[in-house]
Amino acid sequence: MNLKQHTIKQSISFEGVGLHTGKTAVMTFHPAPPHYGIRFIRTDLEGKPEVRAHVDNVVATERGTVLAENGAQVHTVEHVLSALMGMQIDNVRIELSGPEPPIADGSSAPFVELLQQAGKEEQNALRQYICIDEPIYYRDEDRQIEIVALPADEYRLTVMVDYNSSVMGSQHAMLFDWNDYPKQIAPCRTFCFLHEVEYLYSKGLIQGGSLQNAIVIVEKPVEAAQLERLAALFDKEEVAVQSNGILNNLELRFHNEPARHKLLDLIGDLALLGRPLKAHVIATRPGHHANVQFAKKIKAYMEKNPSNDIKQFHPGMPAVLTATQMYEMLPHRYPFCLVDKIIYLDDEQVVGVKNVSIGEPYFQGHFPGNPVMPGVFQIEGMAQTGGILVLNTVPDPSNYWTYLLRVDNCRFRKMVHPGDTIIYHCRITAPIKRGIIKMHSDAYVNNELVCEADMTASIVRKDGEKNDE
Repeated sequence: MNLKQHTIKQSISFEGVGLHTGKTAVMTFHPAPPHYGIRFIRTDLEGKPEVRAHVDNVVATERGTVLAENGAQVHTVEHVLSALMGMQIDNVRIELSGPEPPIADGSSAPFVELLQQAGKEEQNALRQYICIDEPIYYRDEDRQIEIVALPADEYRLTVMVDYNSSVMGSQHAMLFDWNDYPKQIAPCRTFCFLHEVEYLYSKGLIQGGSLQNAIVIVEKPVEAAQLERLAALFDKEEVAVQSNGILNNLELRFHNEPARHKLLDLIGDLALLGRPLKAHVIATRPGHHANVQFAKKIKAYMEKNPSNDIKQFHPGMPAVLTATQMYEMLPHRYPFCLVDKIIYLDDEQVVGVKNVSIGEPYFQGHFPGNPVMPGVFQIEGMAQTGGILVLNTVPDPSNYWTYLLRVDNCRFRKMVHPGDTIIYHCRITAPIKRGIIKMHSDAYVNNELVCEADMTASIVRKDGEKNDE
C-alpha cells in the first residue's frame, strides 16, 4: 500500500437515488489537504453541517451504516468509503445534496470509475497506519459472527459467508493485493433474500431499491400473488424467478459475488477508523453492526497502545529518509552517526532505526567481553532522531542548527547488545515557542521499551537568529 497520503486532482460529481431513503442527491468529491480525512457536507441543510467519516459518529447499522454529527445524518456510506479505501485515497471532501449517497448499481464500481476520472494526487504527508501486535477478536455467538485482526505487515482481508442457503452455499472471498480492488471487489453488488424484501420495505428501508441495484436471492417456490406484489413494489410489469435462483435472471458478475460484496462492505465500515490497517482481517458472516463493533474494539486497542501504529519495524520497510539524506540535514559525522534511517515522519512525531553492530567503536572500550551499548549513545541516538523532527518544522532545514538543551526523566529499562535493532520514537509534547521544542522519546528493541526520556531542544538559524515559529 501507499506510503504517502493521497487526494484527488479535481472535483467530480455523481447523481442518483439513495438505496434506503429513495431520495435523489448529487454527490461531489473535492480535493482535500493532508490529514483532512473523509468528510461529508450536507449542502441541502442550513449551515451545510459537516459529518466526519468516523466510527464514533455511527448511529445506525440496519442494512447500512448511518453517520450523524452536527445535527445531520448521512445514510449508507459504506460503498463510497469502500471505494475510497480501495483506491487508497485518504483525504476528500464529499458534498451531498441529500441524506444518502446514490446507490448506483449497488456496488462501488461507479464510484471507483469516478475517482479514476478525477485522478489521484500524492501529497507531502505520510500515511498513518494502524498496527497491532496481538490478535483482536469480535464474536456474536447468536448470529454466528466472528471477526479477528491478526498482526501483519500489509492490510489483507478474508471473508467467509454461509447462510444455510441452497442457492448461495458456502462462499469465501479475499483481498491480498489492493491493485485487485477495482476489478475484483468494487463491481460486486449488494444482495438480500426474497423473504427480506417486503419486510425491509415495510420498515421504511430500500425505498430506492430495484432489481438493477440489488441481487435478490430466491430459495423457495413463490406464489403468483407474491410475484405480483413484488412487481408493483419494483415498478415492473412482471417479476419472475429464473433457474439460477435470482429474480429476473440477473447475471452474477462472479460466482461468489455475495461474499465479495460482504468484503466490500467490511472495507467500507473499517474505513471509519480513519486509517488503513496493517493486519489480516478474517471475518465469518460479517454485517454492518458487527463490522462497526469490531472497529470500536480496534479503536479501543489504539487508545491503549498509542504508539503501536508507528513503532512497528521489519527489515524490508522502506526509508522515509536514508542515512545519507539524514546527515545532509544533521551536522554529525562518523563516529557520531547513530541513526541508520527514518521510517516515519510527520508534523508531530518521528521514528528512526539503529542497527547495533559489534563493530561500533564504543564496544572496544565499553565492557569488553560483555558488550553493552552505552546509555549516553542511546540518548544521542534519540537526540539525532528528534533533530530530524525539529528540522521538519522549518521550510529550509539547511539554514538551521539544532541543539539539545536538557534531558529529564531519563530511564534505562533494559540493556542493548550487538545485533539488536533499536526503534527510536520521538514526539513533540508542547507547542514550539521561540525556537524551543519539548519532546518525549522512547527507544524499543523487539517492541520492549529499553530507554525513555523527556528532551528540550533549541532550533537556531545559522545566521544566529532563533526561529520564532
